[in-house]
Amino acid sequence: MSHVSEFLNGERDYSNIEGDTGPLVYPAGFLYVYTAIQYITGGLVHPAQILFGALYIINLAIVFFIYIKTDVLPWWALTLLCLSKRVHSIFVLRLFNDCIATTLLHAALATLLYQKWWLGLIIFSLAVSIKMNVLLFAPSLLLLMLKAMDISGTIVALGGAAFVQILLGFPFLVSYPVAYVSGAFNLGRVFIHFWSVNFKFVPEPVFVSKAFAVSLLILHLGLLAIFAHKKWCKHEGGLVNVMHSVYISTVSRFPLQGLYAYGTTSKTLNEEHIVTTMFVGNFIGIICARSLHYQFYSWYFFSVPYLLWKTPFPTPLRIALFVAVEYCWNVYPSNNYSSGILVCIHLMILWGLWIAPPEYPYMDDKSPAKRKKR
Repeated sequence: MSHVSEFLNGERDYSNIEGDTGPLVYPAGFLYVYTAIQYITGGLVHPAQILFGALYIINLAIVFFIYIKTDVLPWWALTLLCLSKRVHSIFVLRLFNDCIATTLLHAALATLLYQKWWLGLIIFSLAVSIKMNVLLFAPSLLLLMLKAMDISGTIVALGGAAFVQILLGFPFLVSYPVAYVSGAFNLGRVFIHFWSVNFKFVPEPVFVSKAFAVSLLILHLGLLAIFAHKKWCKHEGGLVNVMHSVYISTVSRFPLQGLYAYGTTSKTLNEEHIVTTMFVGNFIGIICARSLHYQFYSWYFFSVPYLLWKTPFPTPLRIALFVAVEYCWNVYPSNNYSSGILVCIHLMILWGLWIAPPEYPYMDDKSPAKRKKR
């Protein structure tokens, strides 16, 4: 609210907008949404908690829709999505912007299940305008777009997403562009070691070092490349073959003829393949994040049951891993043991996803019949 007050008082220099929680580090969509919240609630906490309670229900409904469309979980396992004490706190008590960004991300994903790539990118960009963590889904989303659409459709869809960012940031871009871009899209921030839930066991001098950050970045990119090549593009012959097909398509259409066909799809992707690629890509980003604060749990909690049921693990182990993840996120303050256990559980889930057979990516005559719920 203090950030909103300075914005409403006419401040457009991002470097001058500060509050009790520090300087403003989120894109402009954050300001607009919380300005609306201030208008609706009068800046009072209790009405805002009611509003975020409604947001939680809306988000949960969208997530249920995604799960039902993919049919990966048995019906009873959907109840796991309602049982997180920490997520309830993040939404209804803490009122974090992560909640709004997560809800918009899930809305974008639900849109993609209907092959509405252009609209999905618009909603995705709106989510990014609330908080940049949504960009963890971006590599997976780009790969899916290249598989589903021709190059012209992909370029126009990306252009639409970029236009949303320019439109929302326009008041700041025309006034203090450098301050806005460097403040709202700062990729080099170093978080406080005390609040880290995942790497608390790493000594603080190592935690804040550039070498540690670069190592995690290399690991992140490497895991994405390996999963893209061996899992997400396996049926096309690997990531290299997909990129080669994109190159051939681009050359054959140069200079970009057919831009009129933006948003259309050349292939229809399997719903399960879309969700799996998006959730796993984000999960890889979570594993490689230098610091996960408590509110960051909302970035991937709603995908945890899906990821567990995509592994070949027996159901009792899946449930045990879910409970263990929740336990680690409810240890406050985090310690060496809770953070070490959390990292080990993440790696175990990732291993299960690696050894699981990849689903056929396309909806065509070769697509296998929809499998029964496990």
